[in-house]
Amino acid sequence: MGCQCLNQKIEDMDDELLKKQTAQKEFKEEENENNNSDKNEDLSNLRNQGWQIADSNNESNEKKEQKSMDDNLSKNEKYANYPKNMLEIINKIRSDPKSYSDIIEDSIKNIIEIEGDDENTPKYIYKKKVKVALARGEPAFTEAAEELKNLNPLPPLELKNEICVALPQKEEEIKDSSYLREQIKILRENTNVDVFFKDLIKIPEVSALLMIVDDSTKSPGKKRQAVLNPNYKYIGISSKFIGKTFVAYFTFSKK
Repeated sequence: MGCQCLNQKIEDMDDELLKKQTAQKEFKEEENENNNSDKNEDLSNLRNQGWQIADSNNESNEKKEQKSMDDNLSKNEKYANYPKNMLEIINKIRSDPKSYSDIIEDSIKNIIEIEGDDENTPKYIYKKKVKVALARGEPAFTEAAEELKNLNPLPPLELKNEICVALPQKEEEIKDSSYLREQIKILRENTNVDVFFKDLIKIPEVSALLMIVDDSTKSPGKKRQAVLNPNYKYIGISSKFIGKTFVAYFTFSKK
């Protein structure tokens, strides 16, 4: 009899505990539901008042986009003086080409020969601050140096904003050759652009060196001839980071 009473008492206590736990669970669920409802209602009210409320799913994408914009802004601020620095270097080369020939010859030590998988793979790399694939390597440097040794000083070029190429808005436009041709076509309707080309090296000293050496496969020497042309008086330089790519456009004119 005593055991039955005790067991009954334990069962009653278990039932009471279960009821209490169930009640607590239901209360929490109701409280969470009310909180979410209140939160959604608050957000809805804010939106109705004209506030821009970001959805949590979009926050990470927006942060990534903002970081990318901040990075580009920082890079463009860092290289904002590229046109000015390039003009200064180019005019130093024009004023004393013989001395610059020594710099070209000294730079040959930065050429690295690599193994190519086939004949279309570059077998030379210029490595100093950046890595740039070369077509011929040392012979191109030697030829450029010899040419400069026989040049007389040239008058400086003047930076002319009117002949600067408009920079693209999208990164893919940099690789699209039709973009540059179209911009030059527009410029030539109002100005006297004679020669143009683009460059993707963001360090002015390296950019100028490889521009003079001009170890290219398509039009070797074209850039050097433009920079050192005694008949050119004006130069246009526009540059910017677009996405992750740096691009600079150069134009030259006689008047």
